[in-house]
Amino acid sequence: MNAPLLDCLEIETSPNPTHAVIWLHGLGADANDFAPIVPEVARGLKHATRFVFPNAPAQPITINGGMVMPAWYDILVMDLVRREDAAGIRASEQALRTLIARENTRGIPTSNIVLAGFSQGCAMTLHTGLRLPEKLAGMMGLSGYLPLLDLADAERQPANARTPIFLAHGVFDPVVALPRAEASRMKLEALGYDVRWHTYPMPHAVCPQEIGDIRDFLQTVIV
Repeated sequence: MNAPLLDCLEIETSPNPTHAVIWLHGLGADANDFAPIVPEVARGLKHATRFVFPNAPAQPITINGGMVMPAWYDILVMDLVRREDAAGIRASEQALRTLIARENTRGIPTSNIVLAGFSQGCAMTLHTGLRLPEKLAGMMGLSGYLPLLDLADAERQPANARTPIFLAHGVFDPVVALPRAEASRMKLEALGYDVRWHTYPMPHAVCPQEIGDIRDFLQTVIV
């Protein structure tokens, strides 16, 4: 069953795009979070590209005392993974699949789509990308991790076994600790994925060097 279509902010680099980047924000943010860097990361792209920034639905977050905020799933414990909101993660996976299907109906095949996300958005990018039955152009995970780690091998599909995965993390990240991201990287590498790993001297954030590396990665997969 298809999930309802999420509200999205869209930016097209030029008319009639042939490629798309679906970029998911982090916990408590919204679709506007990464829109300002589109001119920088899209510079030099060879094809007209639609950047799609969906808004996550608002929901109570357990570790924040039940405060309601935009989120792709609930966070139950501070270490993120000892207990996970599997139902919420899978519901957001379906919402992301619906966004991909909409791009397909607008003439952009899945093979021309990059999934990207920050923090929770990174988690959803990796979770969904591994399980898609169609090949993506690429995946970008910023300051996040692979959720439901122990299920990845059993549930992954072969379509994206060779899809490039850009992973970036701040070495001083107090929200998603570096060892959590490194465990995800090692799991993906053990499963044979093409991981492009980057670290930066920053907290749970994005830095100018990272933006340049994102631009370089997009130029290699939007072809």
